[in-house]
Amino acid sequence: MKKLVCLLAIAASLAVAGPKSYYLKLYQASTLGGKRLSPGEYKVEIVDQKAVIRNSDVKAEAPVTVETADTKYKTSAVRLVGGGDAPRIDTIKLGGTNMKLVFNTDAATNADRSTNQ
Repeated sequence: MKKLVCLLAIAASLAVAGPKSYYLKLYQASTLGGKRLSPGEYKVEIVDQKAVIRNSDVKAEAPVTVETADTKYKTSAVRLVGGGDAPRIDTIKLGGTNMKLVFNTDAATNADRSTNQ
């Protein structure tokens, strides 16, 4: 009986533990998944091959590929592409981790990425 209770407690804690959260500060307006993100602090989660970026005002999500670097990034960095008043988020390097989030885009945008490196 004790084993059953212990197993149920472990299963419940795993069910409650959702995706890991990271925090990011945007210093200029940008877009992700068609949503405009104003400058400010955001929570970033990876859920089912999508990045979800949110704060109290807005929630944006987009398909993402997670790349792993050999070493940890010292600080977070956001790479923006495109012009205008709210360029698109292309990649995010998460400070304190070795994770780089690469946002999946169409072939035309991928051509922009290769010419801007």
